[in-house]
Amino acid sequence: MKAQVIKKPKTFYDKFERKGKTNQETTHYCPGCGHGNIHKIIAETLDEFNAADRTIFVSPVGCSVFAYYYFNVGNIQAAHGRAPAVATGLKRANPESIVISYQGDGDLAAIGGAEIINAANRGEAITVIFVNNAIYGMTGGQMAPTTLVGQRTTTSPYGRKPSNEGYPIRMSEIISTLEAPIYVERTAMVDFKTISKTRRAIRKALKNQIENKGFSFVEVLSPCPTGWKMSPVESQKWMQENMMTYFPVQVFKDVSDKADPRLIDHKEYSDREVQEILGFLELGERKEVQDDFLKKFPEQKLKIAGFGGQGVLTAGVILAACAMDQNLHVSWIPSYGPEMRGGTANCSVILSNKRIGSPLTTNPNVLIAMNGPSLDAFEDTVTKDGLIIVNSSIIDRKVHRKDVKALYIPLTEMASNLGLTAVANMVCIGAYLEYTKIMDYTVVFDAVRKTLKKKKFFEMNTKAVEMGVKFVRENYS
Repeated sequence: MKAQVIKKPKTFYDKFERKGKTNQETTHYCPGCGHGNIHKIIAETLDEFNAADRTIFVSPVGCSVFAYYYFNVGNIQAAHGRAPAVATGLKRANPESIVISYQGDGDLAAIGGAEIINAANRGEAITVIFVNNAIYGMTGGQMAPTTLVGQRTTTSPYGRKPSNEGYPIRMSEIISTLEAPIYVERTAMVDFKTISKTRRAIRKALKNQIENKGFSFVEVLSPCPTGWKMSPVESQKWMQENMMTYFPVQVFKDVSDKADPRLIDHKEYSDREVQEILGFLELGERKEVQDDFLKKFPEQKLKIAGFGGQGVLTAGVILAACAMDQNLHVSWIPSYGPEMRGGTANCSVILSNKRIGSPLTTNPNVLIAMNGPSLDAFEDTVTKDGLIIVNSSIIDRKVHRKDVKALYIPLTEMASNLGLTAVANMVCIGAYLEYTKIMDYTVVFDAVRKTLKKKKFFEMNTKAVEMGVKFVRENYS
């Protein structure tokens, strides 16, 4: 008689180690929790299909996040509720990968409700495993969208009341009404029979994706003895008598056999095509630049700040466009209030001869302060020996720090002399480039021509740049 050897699935890590600790094999889930068995089913299924090497787990906030301790596959941790959106991006960027969005009920049905509905409605070719234990299990046992009527939680100590909190949401029923999903089933983790059905459901959902057929959704009713304040045996009985009554275990939709496999587009795009698709070619062609310029280029981390209407965001775009024309790496991130005019606005701009790891400028080496609140907010963040350009037309104080260089330029007044205060940003760009000498100021003209939509203002903007250059030559040379 041949002996059968039961082994841990190959898709699992050899040891389930907590991050930051060594050689600590530990159980992360409470006794009686369904996550461990669901993990085992997924791992065994991936082993069966030999698909682990092309699988990506998306693990959002909640108990589901511990998946990265178990599965030796690709893993992306998503923000609360955003797993379907992240999974969509991963699948579209890597269409031959197997993407699993593994979510709890608080995550999927509450903050992520819109995410899952829209991913399902688009028919994204992903597999969603929805673990429903009727509460927020990790964060203290609060009431979730799936909490049953009358069920007591830490935030519903007298039980859920439909008149106050509404009724529990049946996600499988909702998803199954949409056209695009090809497979929707609800199972449970109660006994051998229900666990076997869960195994078949997960296998089918993953097989659909492997065959590139479309969106599959498996909801698994799972016990949470700790959150429910029950023993594992009591929790299984409670599931049968309560959860499975309100959440019927069944197949809600299955058109897997009728679904045609989707064709995967293997088209590869050239750098130029990518730039054209993203609209970067409008900013100009890449030019031949001397290697010496690139090697010696001093990285610029700018914070340009003021109020809405001063053109602080446009100034950042222009500088980024100039740097792109010089074959430099650039990033630009805006930050502004809800007001179109008069609200606060700033942008982070990085110009570098190296790849940029993070586009956020928390400690700029250049601060352009177009108004007083901006100088107050960002002066202390500038690095030692950095540069601060102050719009002295509006800001009536001096820079407090002694370890930075400060330029006081009446930007608004100078722009007003040209007949348009809105070009104060261009005066500043001219002054900045002339003072730092990081690039010849004339590179701005081409960027302005290609970036600004109103061509009639080109001449005035170029005059503003030249005015800033002249001011620096006369006062700071």
